[in-house]
Amino acid sequence: MPNPDDRSDAEGLAWETLDSDVDYSCPGFDVRRDEVRLPDDTETEFHYVDEPETVVVLAFADGGETVVLVEEWRQAVGRVNRGLPAGGVESDDADLAAAARRELREETGHEAETVERLHAAEPTNGFANSVHHYFLARGCALAEGQDLDFNESIRPVRTDYAAFRDAVLAGEVRDGRAVQGVAMYEARRRSDRP
Repeated sequence: MPNPDDRSDAEGLAWETLDSDVDYSCPGFDVRRDEVRLPDDTETEFHYVDEPETVVVLAFADGGETVVLVEEWRQAVGRVNRGLPAGGVESDDADLAAAARRELREETGHEAETVERLHAAEPTNGFANSVHHYFLARGCALAEGQDLDFNESIRPVRTDYAAFRDAVLAGEVRDGRAVQGVAMYEARRRSDRP
């Protein structure tokens, strides 16, 4: 089934990029400024967050009854966030599945027996070029300690998947990646039923 977002029918809507430069750079992302021409020939600037592709892992242990999560301090909202292991794709990752395995291991110390692609999304394409690649990891077991980046404050936790799913569906989990990962997983499970 074709993706409606992949249509090349941009006539009358597309902006022409005249120039592009990084205004600010920091670990994890850049703030990019594009000089653009709009369809009505107006020239203006557009700023957006430019960041590497990200993998997000919905990781199951104990035959699928338990999910491996991370509790992480999120400075932007000033609280501990409970969510899914995630991180940027690096140049030495063999592929996206390898990046998912690496992030799971680094953030939680868990290894997965299998990793499979769930879906991809552009969660904030109005102001960022982020692409999040979601993966299901199954048969996860603790293998080693964490290997965190200098600016990560993360505590791995294991919890009952059904309880976490119910918390997501009740609006008690605010992490967007966790909400989307659980929602897409549940949608797939429903569509796979006879």
